[in-house]
Amino acid sequence: MTAKRTIAGLAGAAMLAFVFVAPAAAGPAVGKPAPDFTGTDSMGKTHTLSDYRGKTVVLEWTNHECPYTAKHYDAGSMQALQKETTADGVVWLSVISSAPGRQGYVTADEANSLSKTRSAAASAVILDPDGTIGRLYGASTTPEMFVIVPDGTIAYMGAIDDEPSTWGANPLKAENYVRLAMADLAAGKPVSKPKTRPHGCSVKYK
Repeated sequence: MTAKRTIAGLAGAAMLAFVFVAPAAAGPAVGKPAPDFTGTDSMGKTHTLSDYRGKTVVLEWTNHECPYTAKHYDAGSMQALQKETTADGVVWLSVISSAPGRQGYVTADEANSLSKTRSAAASAVILDPDGTIGRLYGASTTPEMFVIVPDGTIAYMGAIDDEPSTWGANPLKAENYVRLAMADLAAGKPVSKPKTRPHGCSVKYK
């Protein structure tokens, strides 16, 4: 083998190595800008995240058939937090990324009925049946939460609270990470627990 061919081979190998070790696109991260998105809610209204710049936004991935989600709504803890935060001017967007035919999928009318019967108090329920928004955020469980501060960066991401069980669990007594983050932010302090491991049902993507 000539020196010329050897150099060419090494160059080719280096290029292949570069291709295989190239990092994947970065997902959402605490302290980084929240991925922008546009989605349609259950009332037919379009929401674009960047339109809420200057406000605190909470994103809640939800699935009414998931027992981990249901325990919060059955106890009234999720609704209480929604009312508590929106009363302070927070925009709360519940996101449903269940695909048609999968657990938790709902039509717009069904989403509205659920909000009414459960006395939910989200600012809007975003329908994401193709999973575009869910995948953009790497949402893997229901519930899964993101708190986005007025400058558009993520201040908290992860679980709703510190209770990963559905049996004998009382969400009203658990340490709620979203409430904790909101309290830290209101006090002008860094969020003490900015990221936790989410727990719950898997998001039922198509």
